[in-house]
Amino acid sequence: MARSAPLVPRHITALVLFKNLMHHAAMTKTNSSPCPLRPSRSSHLELRHLRYHLRHWGPDDAPQIFMLHGWMDVGASFQFVVDALRKDWHIIAPDWRGYGQTEWPRADCYWFLDYMADLDAIIEALSPDKPINLVGHSMGGNVAMLYAGVRPERIKRLVNLEGFGLRGNHAEEAPERYAKWLSELRERLTLRAYASREAVAERLRKTNPRLTAERAHFLALHWSEERKNAQGNGTEWHICGDPAHKISNPQLYRVEEIMACWRAITAPVMWLNGQESALRKHLTDVPDYAARLHNIKNLRVMDIADAGHMLHHDQPAQVAQLIEDFIAGI
Repeated sequence: MARSAPLVPRHITALVLFKNLMHHAAMTKTNSSPCPLRPSRSSHLELRHLRYHLRHWGPDDAPQIFMLHGWMDVGASFQFVVDALRKDWHIIAPDWRGYGQTEWPRADCYWFLDYMADLDAIIEALSPDKPINLVGHSMGGNVAMLYAGVRPERIKRLVNLEGFGLRGNHAEEAPERYAKWLSELRERLTLRAYASREAVAERLRKTNPRLTAERAHFLALHWSEERKNAQGNGTEWHICGDPAHKISNPQLYRVEEIMACWRAITAPVMWLNGQESALRKHLTDVPDYAARLHNIKNLRVMDIADAGHMLHHDQPAQVAQLIEDFIAGI
């Protein structure tokens, strides 16, 4: 069951989950058992010199929710949350540049602000006349938070799934960071190949032991693709992501600039954490973590029990209910 997180500003409110034990039992069963998958469909947009892939669920004329995946992930990652939604929504989940079925740019590294510019182009194409409901996980949550401050009029409500930001950097770190970036540009970075899709699913479960076998198999279908091996006498399975994503970001993380954007957010924000998230535990050691939250004017923070960083995989029914209730203003 979800409960309020510690160390949050006074203006943060809490949500009440599970009105009775029967509902709680039903939710628990949904979390532990595979559910019928709501079918998805694909579309493509030509934007910023790339062919972008977007995954859709639900009727085109239903209210929209945009969902943004994290680093080394794909839009299909939200399938389990979509399955648990109670109402009809038009869910739109792009594969970020260099991930999934979206084209890889002709560049040797990736720049974070390009994701924000891509999001701006996607929203302009699919919802040019009204603000949107936006959900982002991890890297996608960071993009969503930044965008919501830069274009506050374009966001109606925002749900941030563990998009904490990063530890702040000092100017003195710049020479070493730039040198590391230059060195990595010379390397031919690769991602590990797997013998089968089953091996990919096993790797996903090793990373996240809470992931059921059924869910791991589904994710492997979208997270990897079959290619010929280097010897040309068989095939192997590769992650659907550009290895260049592994190159260090040469830009220092300037907390003051990010907080200026967070202060400019006008939409209500709901911030969901996995109670067992190793990343969350690591970043909440940052001395100014709690202070950062005070920069968000209208904020709710919730912990999701028995969930790690991939809380939308671990407890999709709880996450889905929270999203729907928040968007409805409950």
